Amino acid sequence: MRSFLDAVQNRRSIYGLSNDAVVSDDRIRSIVEFAVKYSPSAFNSQTSRVIVLLGEEHRRFWILTMEALTKVMHGRDTGPTQKKIDSFAAGRGTVLFFEDQDIVKSLQVQFPTYAENFPAWSQQASGILQFILWTALEDNGVGASLQHYNPLVDDAVAKAWDVPPSWKLIAQMPFGKPTASADPTKTFLPVESRVRFEN
Repeated sequence: MRSFLDAVQNRRSIYGLSNDAVVSDDRIRSIVEFAVKYSPSAFNSQTSRVIVLLGEEHRRFWILTMEALTKVMHGRDTGPTQKKIDSFAAGRGTVLFFEDQDIVKSLQVQFPTYAENFPAWSQQASGILQFILWTALEDNGVGASLQHYNPLVDDAVAKAWDVPPSWKLIAQMPFGKPTASADPTKTFLPVESRVRFEN
Protein backbone atom coordinates (compact mmCIF):
# COMPACT_ATOMS: atom_id res chain seq x y z
CA MET A 1 0.00 0.00 0.00
CA ARG A 2 1.30 3.43 -0.91
CA SER A 3 2.07 5.96 1.77
CA PHE A 4 0.24 9.21 2.30
CA LEU A 5 3.20 11.15 0.90
CA ASP A 6 3.15 8.98 -2.24
CA ALA A 7 -0.50 9.91 -2.73
CA VAL A 8 0.29 13.59 -2.23
CA GLN A 9 3.10 13.42 -4.78
CA ASN A 10 0.94 11.62 -7.34
CA ARG A 11 -2.03 13.97 -7.08
CA ARG A 12 -2.02 15.95 -10.31
CA SER A 13 -4.43 17.81 -12.58
CA ILE A 14 -5.89 15.28 -15.00
CA TYR A 15 -7.77 16.85 -17.90
CA GLY A 16 -8.30 13.77 -20.08
CA LEU A 17 -11.25 11.90 -18.54
CA SER A 18 -13.79 9.27 -19.49
CA ASN A 19 -16.98 8.21 -17.73
CA ASP A 20 -15.82 4.61 -17.34
CA ALA A 21 -16.12 3.50 -13.72
CA VAL A 22 -12.74 3.10 -12.04
CA VAL A 23 -14.53 2.49 -8.76
CA SER A 24 -18.23 2.21 -7.99
CA ASP A 25 -20.45 5.22 -7.37
CA ASP A 26 -20.89 3.87 -3.84
CA ARG A 27 -17.13 4.05 -3.39
CA ILE A 28 -17.14 7.66 -4.64
CA ARG A 29 -19.87 8.45 -2.11
CA SER A 30 -17.85 6.83 0.66
CA ILE A 31 -14.72 8.81 -0.24
CA VAL A 32 -16.62 12.11 -0.40
CA GLU A 33 -18.44 11.54 2.87
CA PHE A 34 -15.19 10.54 4.60
CA ALA A 35 -13.39 13.64 3.31
CA VAL A 36 -16.21 15.98 4.38
CA LYS A 37 -16.50 14.38 7.82
CA TYR A 38 -12.81 14.41 8.70
CA SER A 39 -11.66 17.60 6.99
CA PRO A 40 -10.58 20.13 9.65
CA SER A 41 -11.96 23.63 10.00
CA ALA A 42 -11.33 26.62 12.26
CA PHE A 43 -13.34 26.44 15.50
CA ASN A 44 -14.62 23.07 14.19
CA SER A 45 -17.07 25.21 12.23
CA GLN A 46 -17.66 22.54 9.55
CA THR A 47 -18.63 25.17 6.97
CA SER A 48 -17.92 23.05 3.89
CA ARG A 49 -20.75 21.64 1.79
CA VAL A 50 -20.62 19.57 -1.40
CA ILE A 51 -22.96 18.42 -4.12
CA VAL A 52 -21.81 15.44 -6.20
CA LEU A 53 -23.18 15.38 -9.73
CA LEU A 54 -23.24 12.11 -11.67
CA GLY A 55 -24.62 11.03 -15.04
CA GLU A 56 -26.89 13.53 -16.73
CA GLU A 57 -26.65 15.97 -13.83
CA HIS A 58 -22.87 16.08 -14.26
CA ARG A 59 -23.19 16.76 -17.97
CA ARG A 60 -25.90 19.33 -17.28
CA PHE A 61 -23.48 21.34 -15.15
CA TRP A 62 -20.95 21.62 -17.97
CA ILE A 63 -23.66 22.59 -20.45
CA LEU A 64 -24.72 25.40 -18.10
CA THR A 65 -21.08 26.39 -17.67
CA MET A 66 -20.52 26.63 -21.41
CA GLU A 67 -23.69 28.69 -21.79
CA ALA A 68 -22.45 31.12 -19.13
CA LEU A 69 -19.03 31.37 -20.76
CA THR A 70 -20.50 31.99 -24.21
CA LYS A 71 -22.42 34.97 -22.86
CA VAL A 72 -19.23 36.71 -21.71
CA MET A 73 -17.08 35.83 -24.71
CA HIS A 74 -18.95 38.34 -26.89
CA GLY A 75 -18.67 36.54 -30.21
CA ARG A 76 -15.07 35.41 -29.81
CA ASP A 77 -14.04 31.95 -30.96
CA THR A 78 -15.48 29.51 -28.43
CA GLY A 79 -13.82 26.45 -29.99
CA PRO A 80 -10.92 26.06 -27.52
CA THR A 81 -13.18 26.77 -24.57
CA GLN A 82 -15.76 24.27 -25.80
CA LYS A 83 -13.05 21.63 -26.17
CA LYS A 84 -11.92 22.17 -22.59
CA ILE A 85 -15.47 22.04 -21.24
CA ASP A 86 -16.16 18.90 -23.27
CA SER A 87 -13.13 17.24 -21.67
CA PHE A 88 -14.65 17.83 -18.23
CA ALA A 89 -18.12 16.73 -19.35
CA ALA A 90 -16.64 13.47 -20.66
CA GLY A 91 -15.79 12.44 -17.10
CA ARG A 92 -17.72 10.41 -14.55
CA GLY A 93 -18.92 13.24 -12.36
CA THR A 94 -18.30 16.62 -10.80
CA VAL A 95 -18.00 17.69 -7.18
CA LEU A 96 -19.28 21.18 -6.41
CA PHE A 97 -17.66 22.73 -3.34
CA PHE A 98 -19.53 25.33 -1.27
CA GLU A 99 -19.03 27.19 2.00
CA ASP A 100 -22.03 27.96 4.22
CA GLN A 101 -21.96 31.71 4.79
CA ASP A 102 -24.60 31.58 7.53
CA ILE A 103 -22.11 29.73 9.73
CA VAL A 104 -19.34 32.17 8.83
CA LYS A 105 -21.53 35.15 9.76
CA SER A 106 -22.67 33.47 12.97
CA LEU A 107 -19.07 32.95 14.05
CA GLN A 108 -18.27 36.57 13.26
CA VAL A 109 -21.00 37.61 15.69
CA GLN A 110 -19.98 35.10 18.37
CA PHE A 111 -16.28 35.94 18.19
CA PRO A 112 -15.99 39.59 17.10
CA THR A 113 -12.26 39.71 17.88
CA TYR A 114 -11.68 37.32 14.97
CA ALA A 115 -14.55 38.51 12.77
CA GLU A 116 -12.41 39.58 9.82
CA ASN A 117 -10.60 36.22 9.80
CA PHE A 118 -13.57 33.90 9.47
CA PRO A 119 -14.09 34.35 5.70
CA ALA A 120 -10.42 33.48 5.11
CA TRP A 121 -10.60 30.54 7.50
CA SER A 122 -13.67 29.30 5.63
CA GLN A 123 -11.72 29.41 2.37
CA GLN A 124 -8.89 27.51 4.03
CA ALA A 125 -11.32 24.84 5.21
CA SER A 126 -12.60 24.45 1.67
CA GLY A 127 -9.05 24.20 0.33
CA ILE A 128 -8.20 21.47 2.82
CA LEU A 129 -11.33 19.53 1.87
CA GLN A 130 -10.57 19.92 -1.84
CA PHE A 131 -7.06 18.60 -1.31
CA ILE A 132 -8.16 15.63 0.81
CA LEU A 133 -10.81 14.61 -1.70
CA TRP A 134 -8.58 15.14 -4.73
CA THR A 135 -5.79 13.08 -3.17
CA ALA A 136 -8.19 10.33 -2.07
CA LEU A 137 -9.65 10.10 -5.58
CA GLU A 138 -6.16 9.84 -7.07
CA ASP A 139 -5.30 7.13 -4.53
CA ASN A 140 -8.27 5.16 -5.87
CA GLY A 141 -7.19 5.55 -9.50
CA VAL A 142 -9.63 8.35 -10.28
CA GLY A 143 -8.34 11.38 -12.18
CA ALA A 144 -9.52 14.88 -11.31
CA SER A 145 -8.75 18.57 -11.60
CA LEU A 146 -9.92 21.68 -9.79
CA GLN A 147 -11.84 24.34 -11.72
CA HIS A 148 -13.22 27.77 -10.85
CA TYR A 149 -16.10 28.87 -13.05
CA ASN A 150 -17.77 30.73 -10.21
CA PRO A 151 -19.22 33.31 -10.01
CA LEU A 152 -20.29 32.98 -13.66
CA VAL A 153 -22.28 29.81 -12.93
CA ASP A 154 -23.51 30.63 -9.42
CA ASP A 155 -27.07 31.59 -10.31
CA ALA A 156 -27.52 28.69 -12.74
CA VAL A 157 -26.20 26.20 -10.19
CA ALA A 158 -28.42 27.57 -7.43
CA LYS A 159 -31.50 27.28 -9.63
CA ALA A 160 -30.67 23.88 -11.15
CA TRP A 161 -29.93 22.09 -7.88
CA ASP A 162 -31.97 24.10 -5.37
CA VAL A 163 -28.87 25.28 -3.54
CA PRO A 164 -29.55 27.06 -0.21
CA PRO A 165 -28.93 30.82 -0.49
CA SER A 166 -26.24 30.70 2.20
CA TRP A 167 -24.08 28.22 0.26
CA LYS A 168 -21.34 30.06 -1.65
CA LEU A 169 -19.87 28.18 -4.60
CA ILE A 170 -16.08 27.92 -4.28
CA ALA A 171 -14.82 25.41 -6.85
CA GLN A 172 -15.69 22.50 -9.12
CA MET A 173 -13.89 19.17 -9.46
CA PRO A 174 -14.59 17.05 -12.56
CA PHE A 175 -13.43 13.46 -12.12
CA GLY A 176 -13.33 10.19 -14.04
CA LYS A 177 -11.09 7.53 -15.51
CA PRO A 178 -7.83 9.12 -16.70
CA THR A 179 -7.37 8.96 -20.46
CA ALA A 180 -4.15 10.98 -20.46
CA SER A 181 -1.31 11.54 -18.06
CA ALA A 182 -0.67 14.75 -16.19
CA ASP A 183 1.50 17.39 -17.83
CA PRO A 184 5.08 16.10 -17.49
CA THR A 185 6.59 19.59 -17.76
CA LYS A 186 5.50 20.76 -14.31
CA THR A 187 8.34 22.61 -12.65
CA PHE A 188 9.07 23.42 -9.05
CA LEU A 189 10.78 26.39 -7.47
CA PRO A 190 13.73 25.41 -5.27
CA VAL A 191 12.32 24.29 -1.93
CA GLU A 192 15.16 26.16 -0.24
CA SER A 193 13.68 29.44 -1.48
CA ARG A 194 10.29 28.60 0.03
CA VAL A 195 11.10 26.99 3.37
CA ARG A 196 13.09 28.26 6.31
CA PHE A 197 14.19 26.43 9.43
CA GLU A 198 15.31 28.49 12.42
CA ASN A 199 17.06 26.95 15.44
